[in-house]
Amino acid sequence: MDSEISDARTPLGASADNGLKIVVVGGFGVGKTTLVRSVSEIRPLNTEETMTQAGESVDDIDQVRDKTATTVAFDFGRITLDAHNVLYLFGAPGQERFWFLWDRLFSGTLGAVVLVDTRRIDDSWYAIDRLERHGTPFVVACNDFGGPVRASADVRAALDLDPHVPLIDCDARSRESAKQVLIALVQHVKQRYADPSAAAGQVRQELV
Repeated sequence: MDSEISDARTPLGASADNGLKIVVVGGFGVGKTTLVRSVSEIRPLNTEETMTQAGESVDDIDQVRDKTATTVAFDFGRITLDAHNVLYLFGAPGQERFWFLWDRLFSGTLGAVVLVDTRRIDDSWYAIDRLERHGTPFVVACNDFGGPVRASADVRAALDLDPHVPLIDCDARSRESAKQVLIALVQHVKQRYADPSAAAGQVRQELV
């Protein structure tokens, strides 16, 4: 019984006064659902569906042969900062056929995390392009899939990242690692704007 209680997620309570929105984007199968699930205090809302043979003709699954389910709308998680402030996490679907949903998800967001599988860097270009077009602050997080480690300079060059965009390593399965990604994003948002918002400062304080 004790182990069941310790593994339970916090129930979803009433809406907070101030909801801060962060979107997690990236290519197909890079770990977006895993990151939202690992850091959320509630049992995340997932819109995953079982992958079928019909999808193989549409989605590129060469590098994700072990993947059995995929997000078809978005993932949703939550982190309560205090009695009045809540951080909402939205994980965007990675397949090209669902990219039309991204613009709606970007609306009203504090910032975004671009999750990257360094074995498939090309899959990250669209996410970065869309965020730059929207003017949305973002950080790039390289998810650990156990493959060869690529130097940060090589990854930055391959993604053609602006020098001011943070590039960090992470393990989407780790709650602590996912928290560090969110902290890096909030710090980046504060640095981008000359007058840091109190909300962004509160996010960093509570995540630490």
